[in-house]
Amino acid sequence: MIRDKSARKPVKETPKKAASAKASFGRERALIKRGVWPIAGCDEAGRGPLAGPVVAAAVILDPDRIPRGIDDSKRLTAEERERLFDKICATAQVSVAVASRSRIDRDNILRASLWALKRAVVALPDAPRHVFVDGRDRLDTACDCEAVIGGDGIVLSIAAASIIAKVTRDRLMCALAQDCPGYGFEQHKGYAVPEHLDALDRLGPTIHHRSFFAPVAAARAKHMPWTVEPVRDLFAVTEMDAQVEASIEIDASAGL
Repeated sequence: MIRDKSARKPVKETPKKAASAKASFGRERALIKRGVWPIAGCDEAGRGPLAGPVVAAAVILDPDRIPRGIDDSKRLTAEERERLFDKICATAQVSVAVASRSRIDRDNILRASLWALKRAVVALPDAPRHVFVDGRDRLDTACDCEAVIGGDGIVLSIAAASIIAKVTRDRLMCALAQDCPGYGFEQHKGYAVPEHLDALDRLGPTIHHRSFFAPVAAARAKHMPWTVEPVRDLFAVTEMDAQVEASIEIDASAGL
């Protein structure tokens, strides 16, 4: 009798994807047990867009009144962020700092973001004894500062700050949309989506666009070429350079 050998083989189950863990208050509680308090989390919104400011927020959550549902702002809907924004502001210490477009153009986007994050921490009503910041870069604060990569999805205080920063910046971009119709700031919040790139190409940049971001620079060159400074060819030899080199050669030969 021929038996079906496949019947003896164990069935391989398809592994289920683990649900993404939510941010927790675990790191804060560990510090509180050691007597460290207040503890702040800080995050920014708006590094990537072509227009608008960078908004940074710092939050000190009340351990006894933490609103339910706080998580990385990117995991939440706009409605959830708005609801949690109000609850966080009602129960926690909150501060916000804004790095303008002009500061971004002057300092670059990273330095402007770190400047705003530090300003948000300094503006808190109570000076924190420990700060958690999202990303790779620690802040130059008076207290201990711990940088946590992906911190907005890990540390609850950072997640709360990400919500405050995101909602605040979204509201600012909706206000800018009233002054600059046609760009769709109220929809894409300044990010480089096709609709925004098309508007840039048709209308040119506004005063709210970041000058040194490539799509903005290209639109400026198209619509306002007189504002673009020509770039000197560092390898080109001008007539003056040739004369200077010739005089140096003559002086050198005269000394021999």
